[in-house]
Amino acid sequence: MPTTNGRSALRLAKLQEALASGGTLHLRDAAELCDVSEMTIRRDLTTQKTAISLLGGRLVMANYPGVTPIYDLNEQQASHYQAKHRLCQRALAYIQEGDTLFIDCGSTLMPLLSQLSHFHELTVVTYALNVANAVAALPNVRLVLLGGLFYPASQSFGSDNMAAAIERLGINKALISAAGVDLERGVSCFHFHEVAPKQAAIATAMQRLLVVDASKFGVVRPAYFAALDDFDVVVTDEEKTHSSQYLGCGNAPLLS
Repeated sequence: MPTTNGRSALRLAKLQEALASGGTLHLRDAAELCDVSEMTIRRDLTTQKTAISLLGGRLVMANYPGVTPIYDLNEQQASHYQAKHRLCQRALAYIQEGDTLFIDCGSTLMPLLSQLSHFHELTVVTYALNVANAVAALPNVRLVLLGGLFYPASQSFGSDNMAAAIERLGINKALISAAGVDLERGVSCFHFHEVAPKQAAIATAMQRLLVVDASKFGVVRPAYFAALDDFDVVVTDEEKTHSSQYLGCGNAPLLS
């Protein structure tokens, strides 16, 4: 009888065969094809080496032409969770009692939020609804939620005056996430409405931390917002990646 890894490999081979002629396969159809749950398919894709990617609820071969990655927060939260948890543990060491923190949107920094209950007094500034919902339950944290037009895909807000609002605040640390980090093309994200608040927080904060898991290195996303030089510290994980190339690049030390 095949092992768990063996069954996973067989499922992925069946899905790769289904995708071999091009096109995409909806996650629910992939689960039905393999006679397992959608969560099992998600787990296969994140725990096994495969040329299949999950983009916007659909499976596609990584080299399929004309496919632009679509950001889906639920998928991002399930992706590289253990790595993100380790990153947040390292970033936590930079937070001090009484700090005002800018916390970015997305899934990378979510594991950090429950750890903030260990402090007696903090202020969190964010434009992300998922961050605000988590922080609002913490009695020791004062929440500043920056509003505007709501973008469901990233559960975040955007507005023309958000940057000015951030620049009026005294921010001790800015914890910034990214969807791509490239030596030549800089630091980038999926959504253009995130550029202004990210740049304002970087410009305003006393200390800037870029928190990214290893899968983001060597990747370029549509919305550029910073150079590596703009960060004081880059917090990443220990997986074998091209991240070693970033040691000594710019002014930001690489913490892994």
